[in-house]
Amino acid sequence: MSTMTDVLPDDADLTLPEADRRELVEWTVACAERLLPLFLAERPDDLRPRAALDAAQAFMRGELGIGDVRERAFACHAAARAAEDPSAIAAARVCGQAAAVAHMAGHARQVPRYTAKAFPGDRSRRDEELAWQRMQVPARFDHYVYDGD
Repeated sequence: MSTMTDVLPDDADLTLPEADRRELVEWTVACAERLLPLFLAERPDDLRPRAALDAAQAFMRGELGIGDVRERAFACHAAARAAEDPSAIAAARVCGQAAAVAHMAGHARQVPRYTAKAFPGDRSRRDEELAWQRMQVPARFDHYVYDGD
């Protein structure tokens, strides 16, 4: 349950209260889980994106602190730099951004951006994934994630 009202105030900044970041992490992790196979197709032995998502889930449950989650998010971005395929790179970036929401909610805004890059040759699949994400985002975060820039 959130500490805020059902709708975020228009002036909500990027540092939402921890309870709200936990709720937003739930959405970002769900998005990232759907893209993780794109990374694993190229780098099946690189566990850094999986570790970042696991850390984000532990944060959601109150079992892991922000510092530990940030370390795993940084490692996830290093995994993206090690990948070569644009889909794998983008998928690792989504995982890293998903975990980074534990620290700063504004990272959630990067999930749709990197998702779009994950399907460079498949506009239909890209549009399908972006529509799924938009339908899944908690309504009170819709404006925050999609119109916050």
